[in-house]
Amino acid sequence: MTRTSLRELVGLLAATGIAIAVTAVVAASPRGELLFRDGDSLAVALLVRSMLEGDPQDWAFSSVLFIPEAACFLVLKAGLPFLDVDALLAVNAVVNMVALYGATRLAAGRREPGRSPVAWSLIALGAFGMLAASETSASRDALEPASLLLTTTYYSATVIGAVMAVGLVRRLLDTTSRRVLLGTTFALGVTTVVSTVSNPLFVAWAVAPLVVILAVRAVRDDQRVPSLSGVGALLAGAAGGMIGRIPLSEWIANSGTGYAQPALWQESMSHYAALGIERLASPHGLAAAVLTAALIALCVVRSIRAGDGSGVIALYGWLAPALVVLGAIALGTHAARYLAPIAFAPVLGLVARPTALPSPRLVRRAAASVAAVALAAGVVIGIPTIGAAAGRPDPDLTCVTDWVDGSGRTGAGQFWTVRLPKLHLAEPSRLVQVDHRLRGYAWLVNRTDFAVGEVTFLVEDAQTVPWDLPPPGAVPDRVIECGRYRILDYASYPLPLGPQRS
Repeated sequence: MTRTSLRELVGLLAATGIAIAVTAVVAASPRGELLFRDGDSLAVALLVRSMLEGDPQDWAFSSVLFIPEAACFLVLKAGLPFLDVDALLAVNAVVNMVALYGATRLAAGRREPGRSPVAWSLIALGAFGMLAASETSASRDALEPASLLLTTTYYSATVIGAVMAVGLVRRLLDTTSRRVLLGTTFALGVTTVVSTVSNPLFVAWAVAPLVVILAVRAVRDDQRVPSLSGVGALLAGAAGGMIGRIPLSEWIANSGTGYAQPALWQESMSHYAALGIERLASPHGLAAAVLTAALIALCVVRSIRAGDGSGVIALYGWLAPALVVLGAIALGTHAARYLAPIAFAPVLGLVARPTALPSPRLVRRAAASVAAVALAAGVVIGIPTIGAAAGRPDPDLTCVTDWVDGSGRTGAGQFWTVRLPKLHLAEPSRLVQVDHRLRGYAWLVNRTDFAVGEVTFLVEDAQTVPWDLPPPGAVPDRVIECGRYRILDYASYPLPLGPQRS
């Protein structure tokens, strides 16, 4: 094994240890709800299970299709069939963190004399991990975007794709080889196509800021050919991605245009400001804000007088968050997850100029051992913590799934209530997703479920909107108490499902 290969292996091992540690902290906190039990977070697991079980596929997704996320979870499910779904979600969280390291390592550039890209990539991953570990709210609406990378549905692949795009642009500007330039341009175009097909937010997170940066460089006649190559790959890739979504339009229940409400920009600004104030109210939130501010300042400083690929990295580190925040407010949005670049982009400032670290010979020789020890510590301490969080008993959930499996009948429930029991049933189609008027709720679900036409019980909990049922639906035959859940049994008079909505 060459010295370069050994460095890369050491970096990968150390990154895996960091990923396990961060996942353990997040999974053991209230934020673990988003990993294992959140209605949105279970979409990919439900999709992959349906595919593997050979069900007819007629899914209704939002504007996000989760293509890379589903592919990753499918590989994990096929490769680790002995793990249950919660354990697979935990493994996927670790994989996402390691993938972010890989993308960051790409952004750090090639190893050259006087540079330590592996070390700085690990430092960047550690900084991002600190941000993720500081996020402990169980709310999906909290301004805590870093930890969302650990989920399978809150745009983890888009984050990784954006960092990859930044890294590829850097490689474009740092190369003098025509062959490498062409290959990198092609890779950038493919990354953009796949990312845009899966999630149009990639255009706002990566394409827009990078095109602005490269266009300015091209106008200034600063590496015009690679800059224009990057602009062409990004724009062509984005256009190709949007065209690629057309054949998949039947699976897109909301194109995303409904999310844009520019007239509500003031309400949006107030909403995000309130989330920011709430985040700063806690010590760990304040510490994360200080770290983020320091990273943004580093990006600003490093973007001054930077003429090579490192300048793109530094510029992106502060420009992308600024553009995304301003854009989110201008469009009147109210979702904190749209602001993910405020977490991952500034971290890239650490790899903009990965200057060599002091590395005595003894330290270099011990690097592999240190990485192995770090990985072992992560395995010994982190994996049991993750296992305990993923395998936490849930007698209320078990009560529902046992009753439904044993009944042999089909029931229904509302989105935030029914998703978790649905995933854990022997036959997920036994629970149909509806709204409070029993209309089929076609959102992140296989629409073939609605073919049943009627249901004979309802599942509800504290998140359930009061039912609006026609007589005699107001009075069930009996009520089965399952802790935080209640099952309303209508065996004597089935309830018809209404028309679908999304």
